[in-house]
Amino acid sequence: MQRFMICGGNRLKGMVRVSGSKNATLPILAATILNNGKSIIRGAPGLRDVSVMKDVLTSLGAKIIWDNQNMEVDASQINSSEISEYLTRRMRASNLVLGALLGRFGRIKISYPGGCQIGSRPMNLHLKGLRAMGADIYERFGYIIAEAKKLVGADIHLDLPSVGATENIMMAAVLAEGVTSIRNAAKEPEIVDLQNFLNKMGAGVKGAGTDNIKIEGVKPGDLKPAVHAVIPDRIEAGTHLVAAAVTGGEVTVKNVIPEHLEPLLAKLREANIDITAGDDWLKLAGAGRVRAVDIKTMPYPGFPSDMQPQMMALLSLAEGTSVITETIFENRFKHVGELRRMGADIKVEGQSAIITGVPKITGACVEASDLRAGAALVIAALAAEDGTVLENVEHIDRGYEQLEAKYNALGARIIRVHD
Repeated sequence: MQRFMICGGNRLKGMVRVSGSKNATLPILAATILNNGKSIIRGAPGLRDVSVMKDVLTSLGAKIIWDNQNMEVDASQINSSEISEYLTRRMRASNLVLGALLGRFGRIKISYPGGCQIGSRPMNLHLKGLRAMGADIYERFGYIIAEAKKLVGADIHLDLPSVGATENIMMAAVLAEGVTSIRNAAKEPEIVDLQNFLNKMGAGVKGAGTDNIKIEGVKPGDLKPAVHAVIPDRIEAGTHLVAAAVTGGEVTVKNVIPEHLEPLLAKLREANIDITAGDDWLKLAGAGRVRAVDIKTMPYPGFPSDMQPQMMALLSLAEGTSVITETIFENRFKHVGELRRMGADIKVEGQSAIITGVPKITGACVEASDLRAGAALVIAALAAEDGTVLENVEHIDRGYEQLEAKYNALGARIIRVHD
């Protein structure tokens, strides 16, 4: 187990560069399965989740060279379509290989990610789409087994705009016979990035970024390896902006696509924070207490659930009372109790958290329960009086590359301690 020792009260100032998007890299790595050669993914961030996806592909027979942030994936030697339970349980997004393996080999065996059962969970939508294209799917001893002699294009309507289901269906449809339509598709920028990579390989995908994606199936021989640079991580960029705001800092965030952060930028400006935007950068200048704002998480282009915990940390110090309503994940207020330990005034009523801003918070011993909760506690610790001990920072390493090094370069004081 590892922890951060964070000394609060230091104003962040300077420039920080955003790494490649975790949530774009993972499905793009899965999509390399579809071709029979060497693809190069540029900007693959050095994160635990990316490392797990590398292990998944390697276990299938892929040969991978990861040099700095460039990853060469040779999929020509893939000879298995079964993912071990150990790897599946290490990362829920390991299920993103489902569509690509089914499309290329006509069969896959994978355990339930994280031990989840099929039901109301989002995995249900993945399987619904694959069944619509002709796959036979059944359960054996905790595994999902999907088989299809031939996938056929279909008109698929998702009950919810699930990102993972949209991506899995896109990948399976690339090698299906005919045209597949995904209606009520997720619109996230990471899905657009996946479309761009698939089309570089020779696929026929259009409509990503809208709620109706169409995929015209191609033959396996039509797909070629591709070189692709992943988009910047919009959630990392947003986290840096909130960290700068909570410390009253002045930080320029480089390697961003400002349009991807518009829902967050609108709320930060509403909170009376000055933000300047360029082609690939954002500059935030904090001054004094921020104003309270109300937030409701929604699928993209609404306010991202992945930024809700970080904003809660900021609004804990705002002037006035804020209300955050979480509509995406039913159990995403685990950070509330830890923020309370630091002196925040937060009450949870159903799906909403009522945050009454306080003038100051103090350091405490707190624990990261998940990736974004961990980021929120780092942000709170940066603004807190005295020191904070943050346990279980391995969660943070899943989605933030060298976070403490980046913040220390801006003037923070964070030390990583290994047991």
